[in-house]
Amino acid sequence: MSKSFSKSLSKAGMLSLLGGAALFAQAANAEPTGYNQISFNVEANQEVENDQVTATLYKQAQATTPKKLATELNTAMNQALSTAKGYPTVIATTGQQHTYPKYDDNGKIVGWTGTVSVDLKSNDFAKTSELVAKLQENLVVQNIQFGVSEKKQKQLEKELIKKASLQFKEQAQSLAEVWGMSGYQVVNVSINSSGGYQPRPMMMMRDAAAKSSVPVQEFEGGNTRLGVTASGTIELIPFMK
Repeated sequence: MSKSFSKSLSKAGMLSLLGGAALFAQAANAEPTGYNQISFNVEANQEVENDQVTATLYKQAQATTPKKLATELNTAMNQALSTAKGYPTVIATTGQQHTYPKYDDNGKIVGWTGTVSVDLKSNDFAKTSELVAKLQENLVVQNIQFGVSEKKQKQLEKELIKKASLQFKEQAQSLAEVWGMSGYQVVNVSINSSGGYQPRPMMMMRDAAAKSSVPVQEFEGGNTRLGVTASGTIELIPFMK
C-alpha cells in the first residue's frame, strides 16, 4: 500500500536542487553550454511496516422532522465520542454530516434522512480494534485503513533522500565514463517523494447494530513501500584538447 510522505517534503512535494550543487557536480563553476546533456532519474525504495490505523464509522437515521433527525444523530455521536474518551491512545474526531429530504411522488417532503460519522486515528492497533468493536454496537464501519505515520515517514525520508542523491551522483559519473568524458556538471535536479500513507480498505460487519456485542477483530496492518526519486539533467564535460 503511492502513495503519502507528509512531511518535510509534501506527499507530492518536490525539493529542487539547482545546478552548482557540490555533492553532484564536477567543474561546478562552469556555465552549462546546452550541449552533451543527459536527463535521467534514479529511485531509492524501502518497504516499511505500517504503524498507523484510521477508521471511519457512521450512523444513518430517518425522521419526520429535521429536529428529530438531529436529535438522533447527535445523541449517537455524543455517545460514540464519550466511549472513545476511554481510549486515550486513540484520537477520535467528528467526521462528515449529511442531511437531505425525502420526497413523495408529488414532490412534497415527507421525511428526512441523515448520516454523521466519527473518525479514529491511532498507532495502537489493539485498542483501536477494541474501540471499533464497541462502537459497532450502534454505528456501522465505513472503512478501516492502514498506513505509515508522519513521524516514521520523516525519519525514513531523510535516509532515502540521501540514498537517492548518492545514486544520482554515481549514475552521473558512470555516464561520464561511458561516454568518454572527463566529468560532468549538474544542470538541474529534483527530489520527489512517493508512498507514505497508502490506505488498504478493510470492510467490517455491516449488521453490527443488530447485535448486542461485536467480537474484537485483530488488525494486521501490512507494509507500505516508500520511495524517493531523484530526476535531473547533467552536462558531460569533454577532455580539454
